Amino acid sequence: MTPQIAKAVKTEKGAKAAKAVKAVKAVKAANIAKASKSARSAKTTQASPTARVTPPGPFGRVKWAANRALLKSVGRLSKGVRIGYRYGFDSGTMLDYVYVNKAQGALGVGALIDRIFLNAVGWRAIRARRALLLATLDEEILARGGSGGQDGRGGSVFVLDVAGGPGRYLQQLIAGHPEGRVRVECRDLAEAGLRQGELLARERGLSAEVIAYEVGDALDPKPPSSGAPDVIVVSGLYELLLDEHRIRESVQRLRGLLAPGGSLVFTTQTRHPQLDYIAHVLPNRDGELWEMECRSVEEAERWARDAGFGEVESAMEAVGLFAVTVARG
Repeated sequence: MTPQIAKAVKTEKGAKAAKAVKAVKAVKAANIAKASKSARSAKTTQASPTARVTPPGPFGRVKWAANRALLKSVGRLSKGVRIGYRYGFDSGTMLDYVYVNKAQGALGVGALIDRIFLNAVGWRAIRARRALLLATLDEEILARGGSGGQDGRGGSVFVLDVAGGPGRYLQQLIAGHPEGRVRVECRDLAEAGLRQGELLARERGLSAEVIAYEVGDALDPKPPSSGAPDVIVVSGLYELLLDEHRIRESVQRLRGLLAPGGSLVFTTQTRHPQLDYIAHVLPNRDGELWEMECRSVEEAERWARDAGFGEVESAMEAVGLFAVTVARG
């Protein structure tokens, strides 16, 4: 048993403590089983240098046009592809479908197309990223007592996700800890994803006091009305921003929202073998082609240190495309 878990146990009494430890250890074991191989070698992993989309030549333009036509026609038999065209392949709703990882489609062959779609290396890496993110957040929760915000609940840990979409993984995070230990505010600009997550949370018996869903701009974050968060999460956002200045500004502003001793946990993409395909074929939530930029772990950690964080560490998920960075102090 780690010192963090031992500390968590001391805050619980009798049977409740035993139940709490069992739940936390079960969730951590499941997450770390998927993520620990690369997490253990985080400091020795050499990330790829900055990578950008390759502009297509005449042949490339024809090739990508053919790919777009195929995906818009036959590809729509896949439920995942239909979701991507409706909400954007970079949307929270799309990621939520990827997390569920259950192939669905029309006319029989649609489910097969959907399985191929869901098995794409990028989606597999995103599921591995979620596993590592959950394991990381478990560690952050177990390591602190929690500020409790303005309601005085010193034993709770307040987590703010500024671009969480439906927040399915956040509900899983809550379920892995004792009742009242974790409370969450999930923000996003896409109301459809928020409503989807809110409905799922209420079906699971999670009240608005446990997980609240709010419309909010991750790049113009407002202080939560319930107090300063102990942990702020930015997952899957910085990968979408091509302007590094906006990322640096975001990290700086989010540091200012944290409670004393709080942590910022964010993800970045270090490489992607399908970067060109995505940029020339898949539309984003704004209906434009989805262009991303890959950045090294060293660059991501530099954003945090330049913002004033004193302790910064990163780990790569098991597939090797995404990093999860934790910044403290």
